[in-house]
Amino acid sequence: MEFIEIFKALGDENRIRILNLLKEGELCVCEIESILGITQSNASRHLNKLKSLKIIGAEKKAQWVYYFIDEEFISKNKMLYDYITEKLTKSDSYEKDIEKLNKYKCSAFTCEQLREDKEKVISYLEGNYECKK
Repeated sequence: MEFIEIFKALGDENRIRILNLLKEGELCVCEIESILGITQSNASRHLNKLKSLKIIGAEKKAQWVYYFIDEEFISKNKMLYDYITEKLTKSDSYEKDIEKLNKYKCSAFTCEQLREDKEKVISYLEGNYECKK
């Protein structure tokens, strides 16, 4: 039964954190791993599980693969998606991930820079820098 597999997949905190980021828009694996502070292999494993269940989709743009929450999943599981979204907005730890995401979006960093100097980007995301738009 597919819904059991969906609930199993959503029982993992890293997968919930990934969904939390993707509800804000599409991201590539290097952005996800940097914002969440997880390894590329760990991020890819979780992304592949979510993708295999069609919770998320992926689109290749040049050399990067961008992930997003699948619109069909949202429409087929509206109550579940709304419940998850509501709970994520009420949790400090998930809000911290969103703060890092917003800091990243506000910065001039690119996926190329993440590949070249990931530690510099992570240091920036974890620092006390203000986003100046």
